[in-house]
Amino acid sequence: MRVCGIEIKGKEAVICLLESNKGLYDIPDCRVRSLVIKDPDTSQGVKDFQFAVAKLAEDYRVEKIVIRERQKKGKFAGGAEGFKMEAAIQLIEGIDVALMNPSHSKALLKAKPLPVRFEDTGLKIFQETAFVTAYVALVEASLKPSELVSIAKQGPAE
Repeated sequence: MRVCGIEIKGKEAVICLLESNKGLYDIPDCRVRSLVIKDPDTSQGVKDFQFAVAKLAEDYRVEKIVIRERQKKGKFAGGAEGFKMEAAIQLIEGIDVALMNPSHSKALLKAKPLPVRFEDTGLKIFQETAFVTAYVALVEASLKPSELVSIAKQGPAE
């Protein structure tokens, strides 16, 4: 299974492709590390961004896009542009898109830690959250429902 992990920061969607095959993980080469919405205040700007993400998913045979969920209110809430980007990605036809809650992600990481140090992946430091999001999505997809319930009961790591 090949997933695209995304972290939205401002007007930028930081991406990381990750693939799992029989328990082995691979980071496919990708032509871009992030996509920027150039004009979030126009419908054409949002459509152009959506097209770029859809084209990337098509070109790299991405089966699922997983977006790290952001806070909707409070001091660290996401901005309007980011929510437009999130919606544009969610509305892409023919691709499974999910949001990954950070506390759920922490609980899965606690149960199934990363098999490699991030520094050894060859990715840029700003891609770390997108990488972890993609990894957690692959872990979640590989678990049985009973295992997910057990992990959820344990809660996130401190």
